[in-house]
Amino acid sequence: MAATTLHENPSASVIRSLLQHTHELSIYSHAMPYALKAEVIELNLGNGRMVLEVEYTGSDIERYLTSDSLSFDLEALKGPHAVERETYSLSNVAVKLLKADSTLYRLECQLPESVFVHENRGAVRIPFILGMHARVNIEVYLHELNVPGRLRNLSIGGCMVDIDLADSIAIGVGQAIPGMTLSFPNGENFFTEGNIRHIRPFGHHGYAAVGIQFTNVSTAKSEALFHYVNESEREAAYRTGTNDKMMYHSPLFIPGTKEKSIQHREAQESEKRSHQSPMERGVMDVSHQLQIGLMYMKTRQFFPAELFYDCVDTLRYLVEQDRKTFLFALALLRDEPDWVRHAVQVTGQLIDMLVARDPHSPGVRGAALGALLHTMGKPLLISEQLPSLKVNMTPAQKDILSGHVHQLLDKLHELNWTPSSICRDVIENANERLDGSGYPAGKGGEQLSETVRLVSVIKAINKLLHARNGVPPRAPIDAYRNVHEAGAAYDKTALVEYIQIYGLYPIGSLAKFSGGFLAWVMDINGKGMPSQVHVVKNLRFPDTNISSVITQGDLSQIGKLEGIVNPADYGVKVLKH
Repeated sequence: MAATTLHENPSASVIRSLLQHTHELSIYSHAMPYALKAEVIELNLGNGRMVLEVEYTGSDIERYLTSDSLSFDLEALKGPHAVERETYSLSNVAVKLLKADSTLYRLECQLPESVFVHENRGAVRIPFILGMHARVNIEVYLHELNVPGRLRNLSIGGCMVDIDLADSIAIGVGQAIPGMTLSFPNGENFFTEGNIRHIRPFGHHGYAAVGIQFTNVSTAKSEALFHYVNESEREAAYRTGTNDKMMYHSPLFIPGTKEKSIQHREAQESEKRSHQSPMERGVMDVSHQLQIGLMYMKTRQFFPAELFYDCVDTLRYLVEQDRKTFLFALALLRDEPDWVRHAVQVTGQLIDMLVARDPHSPGVRGAALGALLHTMGKPLLISEQLPSLKVNMTPAQKDILSGHVHQLLDKLHELNWTPSSICRDVIENANERLDGSGYPAGKGGEQLSETVRLVSVIKAINKLLHARNGVPPRAPIDAYRNVHEAGAAYDKTALVEYIQIYGLYPIGSLAKFSGGFLAWVMDINGKGMPSQVHVVKNLRFPDTNISSVITQGDLSQIGKLEGIVNPADYGVKVLKH
C-alpha cells in the first residue's frame, strides 16, 4: 500500500479527503460577479485528473476560464455537528471545457503535481490543508479596529486570510495594514505590517478571502518568516504523505495550552449550534449575498444588480412558500451585522405586507430592492473617523452616519446604475417623516408616497425592537406605543395595519412564561396569541439549554404567558452555522 500512496497526486488526495464530508466546490473568476457551484463527478488519484460538472444558463461561461485555466475553492463542513470548516483553494488549474447539453458543462481539469505553488518571484506558497491552521489578527485601523481570521496559505511575500464576511466592510484593495499577527498552534507569533492585494467572497458560509502582502519586513523578521514558511511546508508534506522522510508533526503545529483551551471553547460553541432549517439557510444566504454585493461595489467598482434582484426574489419566494416559517427565520438574523439584519428584516416584512395588500402589484420588486439597499450607505462610510458600525458612536460619528443616503446615491451614480423611480423613492425617503422631522431632506406630508409611509413604520419598529447604541430593545407593545406617540411623524393607518398583521407577540420574539420557561414564538393564532413555541431555557436551571417545540394544547405545561423579553438579558443566543 505504501508504494501506491507515494504515486497519488497530492492535490487529488487533499480534494478526496474533503469530498468525504458535506462540501461545496465554487469556481470563481475576478471577471465574474458570482461563483459557480460545481460537482466533482470524477477524480483520479493516480494521474490527478478531475472532472467537474456545472449547470450554467448564461452564454459566457468562458469568462470563468483564464487562458484555459480555472480557479476554485473547495469548502467542507466536518465534525460531529458539521460546523468545522476546512478549505482548499487552487488557482490556474489547466482545464478543457466541454458542453454536454444546452446548460450542462463538463470541465476536465489536470491537478498540479504538488500542493506547493511556485510564485513569480521564486517564492513558494504553502496551503494550510488537512487540518493545518493558524490564527490571524488584522489591525485595520491603529488602536481602533481588529479583525480576526484564519490563515489559508503562507509564503515569504504574503498570505491569504479567511475572515468573516461581516468584517470585510472595513477592508479595501490597496489599503495599508498597520499591523497583523500570525499565531501558530504552539504559541509562537509573527507580527508584520501589510498591504491588501485582493479580496473576494469565499465559499457559501459567510466568509471572505483576503490576500495580504507583507511590507517593511526587517532582516530579523525575514529570517523568522523563512522559518515559519519552512515549518509549514514540512507540516503540509507530513500531512499529505508527499515526503516519506517526514515522520512527525512540525513543533509549530503542536497545540500549546492556550490553543487547546481556545479549541475546547470553540468545540463547546459548535455543539450548541442547532442545524438550520432550509428556510433559515435561505434567509441567511440573502444576508451573505447582500454583503457580497457590497464587496463588489467597494472593491471592483461594479454594481451587481442581478445579485440584489435575486435577493429580493428569494425573499418573496420564501414568503410565499411558508409565510410563518419565513417570519421565524427572519427573526433569527439577530447576530448578523446591524445594517444587514435591519435591511433583510425590513425588506422581508415589506414584501410580506405588500403581497398581502396586492399580490399582483408591479411595484413590490422595486420597493423591496430600495429597502434592501437603503442601509448600504452606512458600511460605505467606514473609515478611520468611523472605524466600525458596532460601537456606541460619538456625536461626530453619528453626524457622519446621517450622510449614508447621499453616500449610497453617489456610489450608485459613480457605478452608472440608475434605480427605478419606486426603488429610488424608498432609498431616498425611508428616513423621512410625515411631520418633516426626518432626514436627509426634511420632507413631509404629501411629498411622501404611500410606500415610503409604510417602509418608515416598518423601519421605526424594527429599530426599537433591537438594541442600538447601548439602548436596550423594547418589547413590541412599547415599540408600537413609541411610534404611535411620535405625533404626526408616522402614518397611523400603516401602524394599525402592522399591529394587526404581527400582533403583540410577533413570531420570532422570545416569550417568558410563568413556569420559568423561555421560548421563541413560532406561530400565533387568530387572536395574536402564541400557538406554537420553541422552548430553549428553564430559568430554574439557567446553565442548561433545552430544545423542545410545544403546540397550543400543551402550552399550559409551561405556565401563563408573561410577556416578551430581551434574549441578551438571559444569555439566549442565535448562533451562526
